[in-house]
Formats: sequence, C-alpha cells, structure tokens
Amino acid sequence: MMNKVYITDLDHTFLRSDLSVSDFTRKIWNAKAKESTLSIATARSFYAAMKYLPGLTFNAPMILLDGTLIATPERKIIDAKFIDTAAANDLIAEAIRFDNIHPFVIGLKNDNLDESFDFPRTKTPTQEKVLLNYRDDISLREFDHIVAKERTFKVVYMASKERLVALTEHLKGIYGDTFHFKLSPENYTGDYFLTILHPLGDKAHALKKVCDVLGRPLEDVTVFGDSINDIGMFRLAGMSAAVANALAETKAVAKTVLPHSNDEDAVAHYLKSTMK
Repeated sequence: MMNKVYITDLDHTFLRSDLSVSDFTRKIWNAKAKESTLSIATARSFYAAMKYLPGLTFNAPMILLDGTLIATPERKIIDAKFIDTAAANDLIAEAIRFDNIHPFVIGLKNDNLDESFDFPRTKTPTQEKVLLNYRDDISLREFDHIVAKERTFKVVYMASKERLVALTEHLKGIYGDTFHFKLSPENYTGDYFLTILHPLGDKAHALKKVCDVLGRPLEDVTVFGDSINDIGMFRLAGMSAAVANALAETKAVAKTVLPHSNDEDAVAHYLKSTMK
C-alpha cells in the first residue's frame, strides 16, 4: 500500500499562536516524512512560510498564497493563478469610491518566488496592526496610490466585519465571477479580511493539482485546518481534521475534530497516532 499524503494549514493549525513550532512537532513531522508525503497549504508566501519552519522536511509541492501558487520546496513554480490586472485595478478604484478603503496587493516579483507586498499609505486600524507582524519583511513597499500589477495574486482588505460585509456585497454585485471573494475572521486582530483572488485561486483547486502532480487520488490525502479557506480542501480530501480551535464552520465539514489545539501540537499528535 502506498504511503499517505498529509497537508496542513499553518496559522492557527500547525504553527502555535506565537508562530513557533515546538520541538515535539518538529520531531514527529520529520519522522513521519520518512514514511509519508508531507506538505503545507497556507495563505503565506514561500518565504513567509519558511521563516517559521526551519529544520522541517517537505517532500511534496507546497500550496501557497491561498492556493494561487503551487511550488516545490526547491522553489520551482508548478502553477500560478494571477488575477486580471485591468479588472483588479477597476475594483480597487471602485472600493475607494464606495468606502475610501485601500487594499494590500500581493504578487510575484520573479520566478525565484520573491514576493511583492504593496500596502497603502491610507490604512485601516486593522491593516496597521497586521503590518506589525511584517516589520522585517523586505518585500514591503508603501504607495500613495496602490495598484495591481501584471503578476498579482491577491487584493486584500482588512477592517471591521460590518465594513467588509458591505464592501463584499457591493463588489460581488459588480464583478460577479471575475474574482473569487473570501471573507473571513482575522484571528490575530479580531476583525475581518476580504481576500480577492483568481476564480480558481483557492486551496481546493490547488489540492487537486498537487494530487495530479503526485499521481495520487484525493482519497489518499489527509488535510488539517482551522479556517474558511480550508473548507474546500476538507470537502475533497479522503480525511479532513479540524484542530480544536478551528472555526465552527470548518469543524462542521471536517471528518474529525482533533482533541488538541494548535498550541497543543494538534497536527503532531495526529501524525504520531498514524506512525508505524
């Protein structure tokens, strides 16, 4: 029988709340990687993910930036889903007209997976708080007038739930299926974020692509997660495990809910229970 495939979300699932990885998790993960196929599915870029994962073994393509980018651990790009530049810039202008709200714009600078992270001079309080976590990120650039570029992965708004619910409804009414709209809680600040992506730029489509590359059926895959953007993967994979601290919506579609939280090494405890 072929070894199984295990793919985990990072924030609030695999990483602890302080963004660390415990010695226990590192030990179990690397031991499991000797007998199985292990990787990640995250909203983070390659470098933002690897910053918190030193000493860990990955032996399958990585799902990055909400599923808009798939790349190998050796930084070879397998698939990329960029949004339509002209439509994205029209949307950015419409959001300013509607609510004077400006986004983060995240894209790809080159084929070495160097990321561009553009942020506006006019920021919401939520954006101000989130940027504190990126103080040392060399990809950060501030603009008076922020725009999407040729290789933009996502446009991200961060504000209160009420403000973003109204913005989402307004933009969906205009742009429909041109983009994939993902409205979710922002767990670090208690507010919300609206991520606008290519229509096929999500973890579910990326998971299918990874399985094609590996030549493995979805039934062989176990996925771990906590949030809205994990639900698509949960519905496809043979096994889906929500950590104890996952959102209720995510737990509702999971095949199992783990007894441990991300701060209690939930993924590592599950992997240990499957080891030979």
